[in-house]
Amino acid sequence: MEILRDEAVDLRVAEAFMSEGADAWYADGARERFLGDHAKDGWQKVDDILDVWFDSGSTHAFVLEDAQQFPGLAGIKRKADGGNDTVMYLEGSDQHRGWFHSSLLESCGTRGRAPYDIVLTHGFTLDEHGRKMSKSLGNTTAPQDVIKQSGADILRLWVAQSDYSDDLRIGPEILKGTIETYRKLRNTIRWMLGSLAHFHDADRIKADDMPELERLMLHRLSEIDAVVRQAYSEFDYKTVIAALSHFMNTELSAFYFDIRKDTLYCDPPSSVARKAALTVIDYLFRSIVTWLAPILSFTAEEAWLSRYPDASSVHLEPFQSVLAAWRDDALAQKWEAIREVRRVVTGALEVERAAKRIGSSLEASPLVYVSDMALLGTLADIDLAEICITSNAMVTNEAPPAGAFTLNDVPGVAVVVEKAAGTKCARSWKILPTVGDDPEYPDVTPRDAQALREWKALGGTV
Repeated sequence: MEILRDEAVDLRVAEAFMSEGADAWYADGARERFLGDHAKDGWQKVDDILDVWFDSGSTHAFVLEDAQQFPGLAGIKRKADGGNDTVMYLEGSDQHRGWFHSSLLESCGTRGRAPYDIVLTHGFTLDEHGRKMSKSLGNTTAPQDVIKQSGADILRLWVAQSDYSDDLRIGPEILKGTIETYRKLRNTIRWMLGSLAHFHDADRIKADDMPELERLMLHRLSEIDAVVRQAYSEFDYKTVIAALSHFMNTELSAFYFDIRKDTLYCDPPSSVARKAALTVIDYLFRSIVTWLAPILSFTAEEAWLSRYPDASSVHLEPFQSVLAAWRDDALAQKWEAIREVRRVVTGALEVERAAKRIGSSLEASPLVYVSDMALLGTLADIDLAEICITSNAMVTNEAPPAGAFTLNDVPGVAVVVEKAAGTKCARSWKILPTVGDDPEYPDVTPRDAQALREWKALGGTV
């Protein structure tokens, strides 16, 4: 079979396709229109489809190489050509024998290389029992319904949490778990926004001047930053969500924020500890919201503009630069030991609470018995009552009495919970013998009296 090769004919076909689409080939009179003077020579216009995948396989040629039709992609230069751009093809696992393959064949034939640098494959979406979705089974989950009922960020979070390299499951029960994960993340962000409402840059404290607990959080921020950046670079979104969920729920809400609420709510405005805590919360907020922005787009935008109303968008913000100096492995190791002791104290408090011998942990004054002298030295400069959220705490290396609370996986630590001695502070609710020492404010501790005095001087109501 002889093939007509004529630039004028090719140009007429190309112009027709550009203005009318591929249907121009099948229109009445198309043969005569395209052939022009060759129409009388007996050439046959073939209407058979050679390969249904050829058009899609050649998409790179007109998407990545036609600046006139795709000006937003003009100037792309792949890393293979010495540039900075990476071309990724994203499709389902069935496309290994479809689009991925046809693109590879076409490009290798015309360009001598693959049209992409990365191929990212995802599975198929099934119901929560692993069955194919079908209207007859009534097990379909429409994205529009999820967005309407729960919001677009719930759908985006479900996608990010899923292992897209395998088949994905979705349904009412799975979405309940996603909604609960989202609720916890959002509540943590809301709490940070509330805490930062009166924080100003002038109150910022340098890392070197911060208490150990704040420096520990900066260390963890540095560690999480490395995990998040690596996961995003590898399109591993489930690791981003898993790392941030654990960090925000376990290390922030249940540990750092819980401990620092007393400092934030009750310390005087001039308190260095309070200012240091707010400085760290500001760093945490900026990092967490920008980390979550690619996934929880609308929630992150809402939070960012609430904090920075004059900003354009969180999606124009880079990830926060986390200083390498924040990394402190020795400090982290020290606090691992402290948190183990805290875990024993918390266990003892739960036993007392279950037995209704105490209500709040502030009613307690735990006596902690530590047999390891190195651990005893570690606790020497730590305010254990602050860390355990009790009114008082004492540490001793004496032998514990029979019946003291212990945990099998924390050897050498035992706890006896005693009732806190003193009067309940009307402001902090701590039970301390110093309540009433300040005659101007007889129902609070001296720390709280100083805070009230400062707030009054600033024009606040006390």
